[in-house]
Formats: sequence, C-alpha cells, structure tokens
Amino acid sequence: MPKITFIGAGSAVFTRNLLGDLLTYPELDGSEVCLMDIDAKRLDKVKKLAEKMVRQEKSNISIAATTDRREALNKADYVLITIQVGGLEAYELDIEIPRKYGVEQCVGDTVGPGGVFRGMRHLAVISEIYKELEELSPNALVLQYTNPMAILTGAMNRLSPIQTIGLCHSVQKTSRALAEYINIPYEEVTFWVAGINHVSWFLKFDWNRKDAYPLLFEKLNDPSIYGQDPVRFDMMKNFGYYPTESSSHGSEYYPYFRKRPDLLEKLVAKFTDGREQEFDFGRTGGYLRDCQLELKNYYTDIEKQLQENERIPVSRSLEYGVEIIHSLETNTVRRINGNVMNQGLIPNLPHNCCVEVPCLVDTTGIHPCHVGELPEQLAALIRTNVNVQQLAIEAHIRKDRDLIYQAVKMDPLTSACCSLDEIDGLVTEMFEAQKQWLPQF
Repeated sequence: MPKITFIGAGSAVFTRNLLGDLLTYPELDGSEVCLMDIDAKRLDKVKKLAEKMVRQEKSNISIAATTDRREALNKADYVLITIQVGGLEAYELDIEIPRKYGVEQCVGDTVGPGGVFRGMRHLAVISEIYKELEELSPNALVLQYTNPMAILTGAMNRLSPIQTIGLCHSVQKTSRALAEYINIPYEEVTFWVAGINHVSWFLKFDWNRKDAYPLLFEKLNDPSIYGQDPVRFDMMKNFGYYPTESSSHGSEYYPYFRKRPDLLEKLVAKFTDGREQEFDFGRTGGYLRDCQLELKNYYTDIEKQLQENERIPVSRSLEYGVEIIHSLETNTVRRINGNVMNQGLIPNLPHNCCVEVPCLVDTTGIHPCHVGELPEQLAALIRTNVNVQQLAIEAHIRKDRDLIYQAVKMDPLTSACCSLDEIDGLVTEMFEAQKQWLPQF
C-alpha cells in the first residue's frame, strides 16, 4: 500500500478533509500516512485527531507524525503540499503594505503584490522539498495545493523532474453553485472548464446535454441570485462565459472592481447573500481576518473534536487529491481539472505556462486533455495574469529582484491603482519587510 505524506499537516481542516477522503475508499485501507509540520504542538494535535478518525472508522491506515521533513519524504509515493511559509505574519504584510499604496486585495494569494511575494516565499522552501524528493523518492507524485498555484506548480515543473499536479476546488464548487442558481439536479449537469487557476472558464455548461447558459443569463435579472455572485455574473455578462473563482477573490484578477474606493464600496454593496461571507463580501483583507479567527479557535476546535463522546464527521470532500490516488492505485478512470504545463493544450496561451485543464486519470497516469484555442476574449484576460506569473517564476529561477518589480508592474489591479514609481516603492518596502523569508534574493 502507498505511503502518503502531508507536508504542512498542521492545517487541521485540510488534513482532516483529505484523511476523511482516504477513509472512504476501502481499496486504500492499509495505506501509510505520514504527517509532517514544523510546528510540533500543532502536529501533535493533528496526529491525535487523525488517530481518532482511524479508530472511529475501524481503519487499517497507519498514522505517523514527524517534524523531520526528510523522514516524511523518504520512500513516499504521494506528497501533498499544504504549507504556508511565514504564516499569518507574512500574509498580513502581503495585504497591508500594498494597501498603503491603494492596492486593495481581498485574498492576495495568487497574483498582485501579495501573490508574487507569497510565491517567492514558498518557492524558497518548496525548491528544497523537491531537491530532497529527487534524492529520497524520485518517483513520487506531488499533489500541490498551496497558492499561488500557477507560480508554484509552473516553477517546479520547470525546475524538477518530479511529477507534479496542482489542485484546487474552485471548479467543483462553482459547478455545484451554478446548478443551484438555475435549480437543476447536479447529477444532470456536464461541463468543460479550462484556463488558468482561479481564472478558468466554463466553456460548456449543459443540463441533460442542452446548453444551460441561457438559464444562467436569465439570472442576471434575479437579485437573489445575482447578489450571491456579482463579479462572476458581471464577467459573464461582459465576456460571455462564467469564471471559476468566487466573486470576492475573483475581483482581484481584473482591473475593473477594486481600483478606486468608490468602486470597492459599490462591489461590497452588490453582495446580498451569505455565500461570500467567508471573504467578508470582498472587503480588503477579508480572507486574512478569516484565517486569524480560525487560528484563534484552532486548539479549541481540535480539543472539542478529540473529546471521547464527540464523533468526527467522515465523508468525501470535493478535493481531487485522494480521487487521483485512488484512480492511480485501482485503475478507476476519472476526469478531474488539474494544473499542468501548457504544451499545446491551449494554443493561444503561452507555451509552458501553467494551465488548468481537464485531465483523465487511471493507473497509467495523469493525462491532460487538449482543449484547443479559448475564445480570444478569455485568452486575453488570462494572459494579463500569465504575464505576472511567468515573470515571477523567472525571478525565482534567475534570483533576479528586478523581475519582481516588473511582475508587479504587469499586475492588472496594481497597474490600475499605482504609478511606476509607486510600485517601485511598494515592492521595495515588501522586500525589506519580508527579507527573512526570501533567501534566494
């Protein structure tokens, strides 16, 4: 049975969900799970949580925990990466420094100043993880969950022979939300989605083999539906297709919604439903505040779950990670959406950028599907984000600080808010504030 290693296992919710997925597949019973985190206290709590779940489900999965990364990576078959370099201290800098210059990020983890610097912090550590994997487990598959997805997955696919796929849950969540919006059974829905992570598009969305887009366009005039997802409905209205990332988070990827205080106020006012509550309805730093609250409640929540009379819910999540492991181990054919290198998959996006496309998975491996050219307006929107990602990757590879300045200058939101000199000041300040996490520069 496979050895499945979690790097960054102190993330209790993520680890609990993915371990819960493992426990729902009888064919994976007996797998070896190794939990690794640099925070020994959190790791101990998560280990106890995992052991309780295994006992509760009467599973033969074995649980080990270690703060020694090499031990965790040794003889690993699958490696799930869910780390956060610098923790919330660094994340707060990603939000607050750009805010001083008028760049209002709600999440700030994918593009923009926050996404670029998060990418550089994580590549400093993830590059070392891959070097160890090349030595200890060269045939391992990395299931990469950490953001910024395209920067990290794209960089490591260029730098290392270790097989890697980047995974997100925005396609799964969005497809279910669309079925709810038009009040149809999810099991009757089919779709075809492609682009880049967080800027992918539903190229097809069908109900019983008929185009369901007319039903979605009708919802533009339904305040109870539009108010749940105003940015995505506005993008669909203007560009013809529905994007995958939530309205609060998605508002950062384009220059239209957050570049002036009055526009940001209008955006927040458009939300009339609780679906986006986790992001504080698009307000600056909304997700950071959620993370701070989650960390505050971390130990309390785990202690409650560890109580003897408390049952831990175990069910299948929407994550693709364990589905991929199951398909590879059992030859069960599945189609997922994964982040891979663009080698002719989407011809009107740059070669070897990181794209998110349908992939078929079976025991022979992960097989990305050829999508073909995207509608040109979608490709144009995506390329504005790819520009930032490609420059950031080159900056890490070349250890060239100038390319970081240029990457942030190419960001659609930042360039709509700041002059070139202001961006220089912003990036300089971020370099100084985060230098402890950026050894490559």
